[in-house]
Amino acid sequence: MSVIKIKKLRENAKIPFRATPGSAGMDLYACIDEPMLIEPQKIAVIPTGIAVELESPEYVALIYARSGLAIKHGIAPANCVGVVDSDYRGEVCVGLVNQTDEPFTVQPQDRIAQMVIAPVELPRIEVVDELGGTERGAGGFGSTGM
Repeated sequence: MSVIKIKKLRENAKIPFRATPGSAGMDLYACIDEPMLIEPQKIAVIPTGIAVELESPEYVALIYARSGLAIKHGIAPANCVGVVDSDYRGEVCVGLVNQTDEPFTVQPQDRIAQMVIAPVELPRIEVVDELGGTERGAGGFGSTGM
């Protein structure tokens, strides 16, 4: 089993927590002292008050939306999925975008995202003149139907 080390950067930071034993993601909490308003169609960076140390470069922490926040309120990570690299030691922050036409307020200690630890393949890169063929070939967006 891999280990993730978590450092509280502020006293009021909450340690990430899995809501159920079967949860893949650990909830991340807003480490703010007062409510933070996210205006419609705007982005706000929300600190979590923690820093992480992953076991090795073979792991990454991925920051995903909390489905309830995204579906019910239109609030999701601005970059879709955040990436916390294994060598990053700064504060984990979450850029949230308000995709609605109504203001949204993040309260102190609100669950704002979820963090999933995942393995990373670190392949050797080989530059070639040709790639192997496939039935699909270079067919891109929509090439396999709607």
